[in-house]
Amino acid sequence: MTKPTLLVLAAGMGSRYGGLKQIDPVGPNGETIIDYSIFDAMRAGFGKLVFVIRKDIEQQFREIVGARFEQRIAVEYVFQELDKLPAPYTLPAGRTKPWGTTHAILMAENVVKENFAAINADDFYGQQAYKVLTQHLTSGTPDYAMVGFILKNTLSAHGSVARGVSRVDANNYLTNIVEMMKIEPDGSGAKNTEADGKITKLTGDEAVSMNFWGFTPALFPQLRVEFEKFLAKAGGEQKSECYIPATVGDLVTSGRAKCKVLRSADSWFGVTYREDRPQVVESIRKLIAKGDYPKKLWSAS
Repeated sequence: MTKPTLLVLAAGMGSRYGGLKQIDPVGPNGETIIDYSIFDAMRAGFGKLVFVIRKDIEQQFREIVGARFEQRIAVEYVFQELDKLPAPYTLPAGRTKPWGTTHAILMAENVVKENFAAINADDFYGQQAYKVLTQHLTSGTPDYAMVGFILKNTLSAHGSVARGVSRVDANNYLTNIVEMMKIEPDGSGAKNTEADGKITKLTGDEAVSMNFWGFTPALFPQLRVEFEKFLAKAGGEQKSECYIPATVGDLVTSGRAKCKVLRSADSWFGVTYREDRPQVVESIRKLIAKGDYPKKLWSAS
């Protein structure tokens, strides 16, 4: 079977973080989180990289990130721009916010023809997560997959986070997923506060999506349909986004897709806020000390 592709969602500027966090070094030799993700993907058996970026960061991104990999693995770039919308929809006047992760993945339709994983550029998922997802993507199953992480292990001490909180059946298939946009630690558990002030208590043990997905190319026509539904409903708004957890949840609950929830024993960590970065640097240092990663990730080609 053809090796799967890794689709890296890297178009966001990270407004809460205060800079282009996708290229902020966290390793001892200037490595970014993307470096570690791609290192893990390559040793797990992925055969191509596709970066979803914006045109205005293309040169900087290619020079600092893409150039590291172009001699090691096939690399392509696609662009998520606000005005890339299906007819007859047009960009609302004054909108500056991206359309969300469903739109970002849809941008890769013309270059991804094989099974693929989609990841956030600023999340560190761990090598085991890539192994279990590679096994799924090369198994021949038409089912989609989500690598689930434990909610309490994905929270930030420096502010709220957005997570797709999932429900699974006895066979570890996704039955429902709810995108919660403002989750914070709350005692031994967590809580989500909605825009209207409604609070949902959480145990902290829920399986959550960290946007580490496995798909077949059959997803793309489904995404087009779902994104057009979103535009018909909310396309005139300034801030509404179409998130891939909610989109997959709709596909699952309507019976149009099945999604296996895979588990990884590795710890997730990421940089939502600038204050999170020292913890990420220290976590990577410990993994290097354990021998999970070399001190210098990339030797000279």
